[in-house]
Amino acid sequence: MITAYHKEYSDCLGRDMEFKVYGSGGKPVLAIPGEKGRFFQWEETGMVEALKSELERHRLQLFVADTIDAETVCNQWGDPYHRVRMHEGWYHYVVDELVPRIGELNATGQDLLVVGCSMGAYHAANFFLRRPDLFDGLIALSGVYDTYGMYQGYMDEVAYANDPCVSLSGMALDHPYIDMFNRRRMVFCCGQGAGEEASLAATRRLEQVFLRKGIRARMDYWGFDVDHSWFWWNKQMPYFLPYALGEEPWPPRAREDREEPEHAYYPYYPYSPFPPRERLLYFEEDFD
Repeated sequence: MITAYHKEYSDCLGRDMEFKVYGSGGKPVLAIPGEKGRFFQWEETGMVEALKSELERHRLQLFVADTIDAETVCNQWGDPYHRVRMHEGWYHYVVDELVPRIGELNATGQDLLVVGCSMGAYHAANFFLRRPDLFDGLIALSGVYDTYGMYQGYMDEVAYANDPCVSLSGMALDHPYIDMFNRRRMVFCCGQGAGEEASLAATRRLEQVFLRKGIRARMDYWGFDVDHSWFWWNKQMPYFLPYALGEEPWPPRAREDREEPEHAYYPYYPYSPFPPRERLLYFEEDFD
């Protein structure tokens, strides 16, 4: 497998940023590392190996970005005003600089599939939901899709733009993005085992927002043995990949036991239009 390392200056951030490329052709896939992850995380955690056959067959070309999570979403002691603006700067680095660079390196002319696990799932979903014109698919595994806990409840217009649950809740039903979402494929998945409490609650909350807005997505909840770990993400990513790419019909839904553990985590949003423990309706629609 061909690999390539890149270190290039970002005008958006005023610093050098790194990324790594795996494979030499095929569908371009932008991968966002997990919490505080670096561009080499997907190699160290076994995800590149899990996708090796797809990469070697030139069906995919993987671009793993770098993050600045330690300065933004994970900098719990920092000033939230500054942190969310650093976050926005990194967002613009990815969409305004890295995505065009991927287009130059890949040269297939295809839109990107964006993927991530844990914190990377949040970032991937945020990119996709803010810029569906750049991406034609999303796989988000075990993410938390709000910034209430990340920024300790801080909210302004920049934080709002980076909070999928809140910003989508305020989106008009006739917004053109909703039609764009429904012409693309989104996959959200999380387990119900150890460490998945926050992801489970957040995925269900986002599903409720999608229902309210008429947005179609695949929401899969795996079993109580499925914990918050790369062991499971390395299984889930190859499993969902053909469906996110539109190569195969949607898979059978994973069985979900609706009984919730007592320690289930439901963050409360003073600005949320729905109560914190509202039950979620489940839906599935076929894609054309």
